[in-house]
Amino acid sequence: MKIKYAINTPTFFQQVIYLGIIELFTFGYIAILYTDVESRAALFRDATHDKLTHAYNYDAFDVDFRSLFKDNILSDGKFTMMMFDIDHFKHINDTYGHLAGDKVLQTIVDVVQNVLADNDENIKLYRTGGEEFNIIFPHYQVQDTQVIVKKIFEAVNHTEVDVGQERIHITISVGVSEISKKDVSVNDFYSRVDKALYHSKRNGRKEITII
Repeated sequence: MKIKYAINTPTFFQQVIYLGIIELFTFGYIAILYTDVESRAALFRDATHDKLTHAYNYDAFDVDFRSLFKDNILSDGKFTMMMFDIDHFKHINDTYGHLAGDKVLQTIVDVVQNVLADNDENIKLYRTGGEEFNIIFPHYQVQDTQVIVKKIFEAVNHTEVDVGQERIHITISVGVSEISKKDVSVNDFYSRVDKALYHSKRNGRKEITII
């Protein structure tokens, strides 16, 4: 006995068209979701990173710093902060122009990020001002940061940036301190690190001060 199959041509083509439409909608929906994820990631990067150097920005620093301070004060934990300024940065801008200054900033961030990547990727670098940067060392006592701090200091101080026919030698001044039980607020801790940095700048620059 032979079984014969009869295919209704119009119905067959309708089903093919419907399947094609469903596939288009499916791929379109996936594309929209993927684009939405990418857009959200881009918005997050823009909100938390400095556009010029791609280091974390002040807003990201403020959130992380306050959160870590609160967590460590409550748990009697530990963390250390390093603050550094580029020495004579205004002179660089005034002498070589702002594009040269931008190149110096980008170069320094690249150098510091390389040191951090080689040592501990949980340590974050933030650009918190024009030529001012902060580094947060979560779960570090101040003595435990010294190897990395010194590596950063030496790496930057051995860096030169070519600008046209000129070569700019870069140095930084550094202040470092650890959270203390006496710190009532984030301002107490921040001011102490800032005071350490100011001491380095006041005493000839290109120096590390630990308080």
